Amino acid sequence: MEKVTKVNETEKEIKRMADFTSPEDLYQELIAAVKKYHPSSDNSMIEKAYHIAKEAHEGQVRKSGEPYIIHPLCVAIILADLELDKETIVAGILHDVVEDTVMSNEEIRREFGSEVELLVDGVTKLGQLSYSHDKVDEQAENLRKMFLAMAKDIRVILIKLADRLHNMRTLQYMKPEKQKEKARETMDIYAPLAQRLGISKVKIELDDLSLKYLQPDVYYSLVEQISDKKSTREKFIQQIVAEVREHIDNSGIKARVDGRVKHFFSIYKKMVNQDKTLEQIYDLFAVRILVDNVQDCYAALGSIHEMYKPIPGRFKDYIAMPKPNMYQSLHTTLIGPNGTPFEIQIRTYEMHKTAEYGIAAHWKYKESGGSKERNVENRAEAKLTWLRQILEWQKDESDNKEFMSLLKSDLDLFSESVYCFTPTGDVKNLPNGSTPIDFAYSIHSAVGNKMIGARVNGKLVPIDYRIQNGDRIEVLTSQNSKGPSRDWLSIVKSTQARNKINQWFKSEFKQSNILKGKDMISQYCKMKSINHVDIMKAEYQEKVMRKYGFRDWESVLAAIGHGGLREGQVVNRLLEEFEKVNKKNITDDKVLENIIETGKDQKMKLTRSKGGIVVKGIDDVAVRFSRCCNPVPGDEIVGFVTRGRGVSIHRTDCVNVVNMNETERMRMIEAEWQGFSAGSGEKYATEITIYANNRTGLLVDLSRIFTERNIDLTGINSRLSKQGTATISVSFEISGTEELNRIIEKIRQVDSIIDIERAVT
Repeated sequence: MEKVTKVNETEKEIKRMADFTSPEDLYQELIAAVKKYHPSSDNSMIEKAYHIAKEAHEGQVRKSGEPYIIHPLCVAIILADLELDKETIVAGILHDVVEDTVMSNEEIRREFGSEVELLVDGVTKLGQLSYSHDKVDEQAENLRKMFLAMAKDIRVILIKLADRLHNMRTLQYMKPEKQKEKARETMDIYAPLAQRLGISKVKIELDDLSLKYLQPDVYYSLVEQISDKKSTREKFIQQIVAEVREHIDNSGIKARVDGRVKHFFSIYKKMVNQDKTLEQIYDLFAVRILVDNVQDCYAALGSIHEMYKPIPGRFKDYIAMPKPNMYQSLHTTLIGPNGTPFEIQIRTYEMHKTAEYGIAAHWKYKESGGSKERNVENRAEAKLTWLRQILEWQKDESDNKEFMSLLKSDLDLFSESVYCFTPTGDVKNLPNGSTPIDFAYSIHSAVGNKMIGARVNGKLVPIDYRIQNGDRIEVLTSQNSKGPSRDWLSIVKSTQARNKINQWFKSEFKQSNILKGKDMISQYCKMKSINHVDIMKAEYQEKVMRKYGFRDWESVLAAIGHGGLREGQVVNRLLEEFEKVNKKNITDDKVLENIIETGKDQKMKLTRSKGGIVVKGIDDVAVRFSRCCNPVPGDEIVGFVTRGRGVSIHRTDCVNVVNMNETERMRMIEAEWQGFSAGSGEKYATEITIYANNRTGLLVDLSRIFTERNIDLTGINSRLSKQGTATISVSFEISGTEELNRIIEKIRQVDSIIDIERAVT
């Protein structure tokens, strides 16, 4: 009998109070509702909350003309119907006092404790969210995430759902456009949340009320059509219920059997999805069997399948595999009399309670033991159970694949992201640890560049303030702002903000960077004894611009100034181009001059030396490769007659050769590679310098290239500039320029590589 009574209570719709009921009557109804499920409760706290809220809302009225206190009382009655604890009911009574009256969070904490204050604060923040249907997919998803992220205690959402349910019940007093707006918001945000929390009572009513205002024609047509054939359907349901009850009783199973018509929204959804009229939908109702234990569930299922023929593929075992919102039941669709299909749901009484109340069932008053510590422990365990379940949602929700982040702490659902919103209510998703600077740049780079401060929840905060879930942020800007500070780069968390700040510095200080770049090139030329005027010709500059992807020479200079390019890179490229042209100009005259001087009858001596080098004009001389440029087969080379160490072989583009004075140039001698073969097996030392944007794994990617080609590294050195540019020197042995070029080309394909040079010391 006790179980039947409990089921009857569960089956009731959530209590709906008549409009214009006096506050005192509503309060008495609330106390009566609480005593039904917790007779021994001390209700002094609820009474205190009622009087404080009534006083705070004094003089305020709703759109209907009723005293405002009626709304929080109705919300509290809904929460009591869900059998929630007194802290939640108190918070339901007080949920609007902070936002709509002069009462503060501190006063609530002083009067009712930190738990109630946390609940009220959470509901207040959620109430400040605005919703735009124009961005339905992105916005709805972000808001769902934010609801959970903000609700450090899930009871906050339960209060908010009760608040929305009562607002939807009294929506007729709103303007038509406001009705549609609220109904759309409810359909997109609140009903899905109620479903995910497993509170089918609330979900069903929110769905039906939303449909009523969004598509009134459809709603009232369904009401009329279902009402017309009500007697026929009820007769059919009663027949099925009677047959099932008799068969179950004959099987010796104690069970309660009843039937119900499905709610309007689910019928409408089925009509849309299956493109059918109401007459074509037969399973408008379901028969429910409630038993004592799980064994009886399966026994009842077997008995039913003996009685009616099941439809293949329409059996679901949610007992063995519960839904993520904790719902458990056996579902089977059968062929009834006259070939009409209908659904049977089989579950225990406890499962039925969870199906109706969902997560709310975890926050009921605990009668066992009577210990406060036990109650706290039980509530904490319920939360943890919920958190474990919530992680499975992402597997079940195809429309919300990224609904949950990994759980890094017990009550922090979104430790990887933080959700905040603009003064207009748009939700911003930022990396955890973000600051108002990150927020400003997420809106627009112009906002970030002109930022001078920020307000969070109406209070001024420092710019390094860490944004919390639910914060409402207002960025303060000024046209007199000189732009971002370089210190911001160490404060910001998001890559987007960091890139935009760097971008600003590059463009804002372009002129000063240009001057700095000019000076750096000039200084480098002086240090290396390079004639600055010779190399600074437009045709050489054009080659450099094309090489590094710049549109004009000033951009090259600016890049040198802010550290994006090294002055040595640019000067060496200019020098290289100068040398190419200069060689062409002097070759013919020089050759003729040499021929006249040496005489036609004089034979040139050719000496073959180390590494397949042929030195012209000198016999029996020691040959060595210079370490400053490390020439390899395939390079253009030249000999230099040293004092006492034979002939030193250099690359023709070696800086030391280029910078030789006239006296030293007299000691230069022609040399070339001869008889060289790539398959000879002989190896030559070389070194390259790699310039790259620093990142994790860069050295690993580079070393992999050498490993794949069986090239042994003889040395590697890396250094990092303040601008984040890495300079990596790599020494290794190769067979010639062909192999070297292949390696360089492969390295250029690695992510973050800026440039590669043959090393010259």
